[in-house]
Amino acid sequence: MPLSTGCCLLIAVPLFAADSSGSSPAENNPGQDGFFEIVFSGGVTGFLIVMLLLALSLTLVALIVEHLFSIRQNILLPPGLAEEVQKRLLAGDATGADAACRAQPSFLGFVLQAGIAETDGGWSAVEKAMEDAAAEQSARLFRKIDYLSVIANIAPMVGLLGTVFGMIFAFQEVASTEGSARAADLATGIYQALVTTVGGLLVAIPALAAFAIFRNRIDQLVGEGSYLAQQVFLPLKRRRNQRKQASGAATSPAPPPSN
Repeated sequence: MPLSTGCCLLIAVPLFAADSSGSSPAENNPGQDGFFEIVFSGGVTGFLIVMLLLALSLTLVALIVEHLFSIRQNILLPPGLAEEVQKRLLAGDATGADAACRAQPSFLGFVLQAGIAETDGGWSAVEKAMEDAAAEQSARLFRKIDYLSVIANIAPMVGLLGTVFGMIFAFQEVASTEGSARAADLATGIYQALVTTVGGLLVAIPALAAFAIFRNRIDQLVGEGSYLAQQVFLPLKRRRNQRKQASGAATSPAPPPSN
């Protein structure tokens, strides 16, 4: 997958760059073993942290791709569905309108289906049912993208955990040598700390941006779908009001004859 390859390269570039500035093997053979040297330099702990960041990045890519295909106007608001349901309702075919909604399960379909089920209760019941259905479906969509926010919050914390472990290893080297450790002896722990921090930010920043984009997209589509559902039932509401006015005028008592 091209997007996942790009994400892995983003994580790998700073790893190679950090390694090429420190140890002598990288100078003799630059860019060859830097990634694996850094991954395994922190032992089991460092390896697990880097692998966790890599798993989070792959999960982020998979979620973004899935949301790009599922959170679209054609998916949530199928074209032609509103017109078909409105036509069937005006013809008095509530069963056919409900079947049309079931044939295209979507945000708009569920909202219209809720309104169709309350057509016998009057406009207030229809409006309340559609509002409840829209709120339920929008909450479901927001829960769907919450995983992006979770990744955006977890990734920096994982990177910070790696930073703390790297600094612990660096100061442990100072303690074990009684303060006589050289800068080269501290380099492993320091660049491990910096690499995990960069890795966490490289995962968190795209996750936070994607969450904001999809959240705004859902807000827009939910607003459009709610307005479209209201317009579907508007002619039916007007027709019922006209019938009420006509029946009220027919049943009103005639004025008494004047003398």
